[in-house]
Amino acid sequence: MATDTLIAEIMAQRVSSDYGLFCLPPVTFSCSHEHEGFAGTVSISAATLIAVVADIRASLARSGVRKLVLVNGHGGNYVLSNIAQEANTGGPVVGLFPGTDDVDAARAAAGMRTTAHEDMHGGEWETSILLHAMPDVVRPGYRDADFDAAVRPHLHAVGMGGYTKTGIIGRPSLATAEKGGLALDSLSASFGGLLGLLGG
Repeated sequence: MATDTLIAEIMAQRVSSDYGLFCLPPVTFSCSHEHEGFAGTVSISAATLIAVVADIRASLARSGVRKLVLVNGHGGNYVLSNIAQEANTGGPVVGLFPGTDDVDAARAAAGMRTTAHEDMHGGEWETSILLHAMPDVVRPGYRDADFDAAVRPHLHAVGMGGYTKTGIIGRPSLATAEKGGLALDSLSASFGGLLGLLGG
C-alpha cells in the first residue's frame, strides 16, 4: 500500500543527498482514485492536493524558500503537472520530477526490458528500485507475480481493478537490485538539468 510513497522518498533522498538539498517528508496521500478498487487505498481529490501543495509553498515562502521540486512516485498524480505549469508562468520556481524522459532514460540505463506503459505498477521498475534501496519491503513472491495488462483503454472509467486483481501490471520477475541502482544513478544525473533550470 505504500509503494508509491516509498519510491518517491527513495528518489527524493537520493537527489537531495547528491545535490545538498533540503528534503521535506513525503505527502503520503494523493490522487489515487484508480486504485480505490483495492481495500485500504486512500485517495484525496485533485482540489485537496492542489491546496496542500499551495499551503506548503506558502509556508516555505514565509521562510524565504521560493523554489520547490515535487518528486512524484505515482503516475496518477496528473494534477501535479498543472500545478507546476501554473506556478511557472512567471519563471521557473516549481519543478516536477521525474518526467517521462527522465524515467525512459533511467529505464534504458538500467537495461530494463519493459516500457513504462506496460510496466505500470509493481513491475520491473518499482520492484528494482525497492530491491536496491529497501529490499526488506519486497515480498519473495514477486518472482511469480507478473501480470500483463498493457491494453487498458478504459482505465479512467474502471480503474486498476478493471484490469488486475492483484494491483500489479508489469513484470516484477525481471527486477534486480542492480537495475534499481542504475536507474537511481540515471535519475540523479537527470535531476541536475532540472536543478540548473530552477537556478540551483
